[in-house]
Amino acid sequence: MEEFYWLGLKAVPGIGNVTFRRLLERFDAPGAALSASPSELAGVRGMTPAVVGAIREGSWKRFADEECRRLAGSGARLVTFVSADYPKSLFEIPDPPPFLYVRGELRSSELAVAIVGSRRATSHGLMATGRLAEALAGHGVAVISGMARGIDTAAHKGALQGGGRTVGVLGCGIDKVYPPENRTLFEAVSETGCLVSEFSLGALPLAENFPRRNRIISGLSRGVLVVEAAENSGSLITAQYALEHGRDVFAVPGNISFAACRGSNRLIKQGAKLVDCVEDILEELPGPLALNGERAPEQAVARTFSLTPREAAVYELLARSPLHIDDIIAQTELTAGEVSSMLLHLELKGAITPLPGKHFAVAG
Repeated sequence: MEEFYWLGLKAVPGIGNVTFRRLLERFDAPGAALSASPSELAGVRGMTPAVVGAIREGSWKRFADEECRRLAGSGARLVTFVSADYPKSLFEIPDPPPFLYVRGELRSSELAVAIVGSRRATSHGLMATGRLAEALAGHGVAVISGMARGIDTAAHKGALQGGGRTVGVLGCGIDKVYPPENRTLFEAVSETGCLVSEFSLGALPLAENFPRRNRIISGLSRGVLVVEAAENSGSLITAQYALEHGRDVFAVPGNISFAACRGSNRLIKQGAKLVDCVEDILEELPGPLALNGERAPEQAVARTFSLTPREAAVYELLARSPLHIDDIIAQTELTAGEVSSMLLHLELKGAITPLPGKHFAVAG
């Protein structure tokens, strides 16, 4: 029943990801926000009279009811940002989704590298992608990509051939197989890794969805490898997100005569690390890799914990940078007493660590 309210609140016109989180900071649960009085709702930043009216009018109930029925028959589940399974690295990006549709095993913390590139890749690009993805998988590094034709498909297949995990981030509903020829790959990824989407069931792969998908690809990874990207490629959007999110950016050099390689070659000119073997990537990843390719156990479970909405509000701020307690109070909908309480709860969970001078940072 709780899924009904999460889906319903997100369906209200005018409520984006930021306003959604502000409402949960104030009311602690989607159901409480949806049943709040107009005066209570009006006290939350970003709540206009039109949005308050849309909540009171109640048309979101029909969508939520239908979406719950579709979800039950889709083989997918909803993972909210308060869940222990929600990837904590997504709190480091400016606009994390309040929930994800998931098929397969979503891990809250894992070492992962994204591989993105052209849908019309050359044979050289496809071979290089497959080789690097397979090698990353062999070292216990998960491979993130977007399930599109070309480089994305080669990345997922390479990771599977290496016996590793791969995560496909979709620009459509998780019940849509796109491109259609990837149906077998779609099933293989969901069985051995996972598929994720922030778009509602049945959502079509529209062009405007893919930049939003790309920020999730970056958010889930510790670095982004670009293989064969033209000058206006969407892969360069992912690389830009990676820079903004504090991720490493890598690029495979391409033939200078090919227009499909101009964007990725330009990334190298601008400072992206040139990659011609997997060691070029591995040496930049945080923490040691064990000889058998697995992450150390304490690394793998360090950020597996659930959060309340108010704890999540504080954790999200600290995931981007350490802050003084006064700055946390100023940037949330919480009182000073509530912030102090949330900081204590997060410290007891091992999620954050106190620093001198009443500053706090995420642990690890």
